[in-house]
Amino acid sequence: MVRIDKKATRLYVLDTNVLIHDPAALYQFDEHEVVIPMTVLEELDKHKNGIREIARTARQVSRTLSDLTANVDIDQIRDGIPITRLTGPEGRLRLLCYDNLSIPDNLEDTPDNRLLAETCLLRDERPDASVILVTKDINLRVKAAALGVPVEDYLTDRAYDDSDAMIGGARVYPEAGQDGSGLWETLKTEVKVEREDGRVIYRLAGEIPTDWHLGMLVSDSDDGASFEAVVRDLGPRHAHLELLTNYRHGASVWGVHAHDSRQNFTLNLLMDESVDLVTIAGSAGTGKTFMTLAAAFQQTLDGKRFERVVFTRAPISMSEDIGYLPGTEEEKMSPWMGAFHDNMDNLLRDEHDGSSTWNQEATRQLLGSRVQIRAPGFMRGRTLNDTFLIIDEAQNFTPKQLKSLITRAGRNTKIVCLGNVGQIDTPYLTANTCGMAAVVQRFRDWPHAGHVTLQSVERSRLALAGEELL
Repeated sequence: MVRIDKKATRLYVLDTNVLIHDPAALYQFDEHEVVIPMTVLEELDKHKNGIREIARTARQVSRTLSDLTANVDIDQIRDGIPITRLTGPEGRLRLLCYDNLSIPDNLEDTPDNRLLAETCLLRDERPDASVILVTKDINLRVKAAALGVPVEDYLTDRAYDDSDAMIGGARVYPEAGQDGSGLWETLKTEVKVEREDGRVIYRLAGEIPTDWHLGMLVSDSDDGASFEAVVRDLGPRHAHLELLTNYRHGASVWGVHAHDSRQNFTLNLLMDESVDLVTIAGSAGTGKTFMTLAAAFQQTLDGKRFERVVFTRAPISMSEDIGYLPGTEEEKMSPWMGAFHDNMDNLLRDEHDGSSTWNQEATRQLLGSRVQIRAPGFMRGRTLNDTFLIIDEAQNFTPKQLKSLITRAGRNTKIVCLGNVGQIDTPYLTANTCGMAAVVQRFRDWPHAGHVTLQSVERSRLALAGEELL
């Protein structure tokens, strides 16, 4: 691709696919100028109709452009519309429209070729600036290179790991030593230990680390930690940590034990009555669904805290759609619930003889009366009371869709969102723009929410080899 020495002033011409790929792309170019040609506006107008995700995204981009141009005059449109950002310097938005646009004779009159012509004309008008076309279309980048047009791919949101897209929810101090005795020297704070209502509270006074937040895990080791606590109260010069229950050996959740600090923290969040929203991220095989179902049955069937368990997920295919499915709502959702049934089978398996009680009629009736499988498309307008709601594959929801599901919570309802941003199947969603990342960020400092990113503990050799090859 064509590379140039970028000048102090840069004009980034955005293709339609960039805006649909990331509706917040307008805010990702710092203090530089973002240019939207008339060809892109026309393509957004063509895509806006319908209920598909591409139509929703196109309407979102149009609303953003409408908000930016709502209170500006003609002079501001000519000079560039200010783009105010939360942090850093503001940029400028320019709307590009030419009356004398002409397509080269050897090219057809297509949107891509008109976009190339507009970029070339802008480059000739602005020799003082670097005019760069930004597109995710590979063929368009090749054509731009053939015409000598500077072109780049949109790489701002290219992040495929949970730790890159969202907070980890844990702060581990391995330098504190195996016995945890050096933890307080590492933190350099004064500590006072108290017992309140059966809970052990560590009251810290001094300089609190800036990366701490409410509801996070503080531990002295990832595996075999001697100190594990959750942050309950936080300030610049103080913090209150509550010691966690140890689910490794003695205590268990529906017979499930933790293998490391993060899994133990996950079980504590799932069983904590003061935590109403739990988000659990991690790659395949880290135990997200397994531990969540164990906690749901423990609190529904044994503890009687909830009346039912509702399980839902986005019915998004990894490959081609197989078409319409017959049956009731639960029967239609059954093909998408493989993870649910697999973990149910493991939870009900008898460890002594290896047999499964899944097929026993009594077990079927017991679970069938308490577990409901629901499609997310029919959740609008509902209010779920006394419910343990599990939202699986949350990374495939947009922030708006996940907001609609979370706001279904009523009296005595706990919501658990499970996901892995490395396995997004929804078109035009990325690790930074999916609903999972948005929920984790928005509820980061809410005292009744908790998040943890799990790490691989016991994975099959085949699964690990597959990830390494890919």
